[in-house]
Amino acid sequence: MSSQLCLIVRAQAAFLAAALVLTLQGCGRAANATDAASAAPRIAAATDIEAGRYLVKIGGCNDCHTPGFSETNGATPEADWLTGAPVGAAGPWGVSYPVNLRLALSTMDEDEFLDLAHAGEGRPPMPWPSLKAMSDGDLRAIYRYIRWLGPKGVPAPAPLAPGEKPAGPTITFVPSMPS
Repeated sequence: MSSQLCLIVRAQAAFLAAALVLTLQGCGRAANATDAASAAPRIAAATDIEAGRYLVKIGGCNDCHTPGFSETNGATPEADWLTGAPVGAAGPWGVSYPVNLRLALSTMDEDEFLDLAHAGEGRPPMPWPSLKAMSDGDLRAIYRYIRWLGPKGVPAPAPLAPGEKPAGPTITFVPSMPS
């Protein structure tokens, strides 16, 4: 191999090695001990508020927890996000309602929220497996974002047991075969 070609190959190898090191350093790993033990990646953003806002948007939290969000194609002002909804989700489990997250998290500390998310034992149609799979850093960012929004609204109706009749509208989640 010519000496010039050798230099080019070495320069490319050095560049690739440097790029790999920088990529691994920029993977968005959180600095706290809980995240260091977590195998889940973390969203990188300038602040936890920005990360939380992003995760709420892409996680579809507003679809259920913000009244009118889906019907307006996301045009609901951010000041009104995550205040719960009076439309229930009816299924074999009874009827569940999208919780007013702004009120619920206003009475919960960060570690309690992480415990709740990791336990993932709530009613459908909440996507508990998705919360359970999130890194502690991402869950903390969501918590901090919702707390940043501040309390607003009224509590969602209490869930109903199977057979109990709801007072308001519901969306039924029962699979059926086409006729």
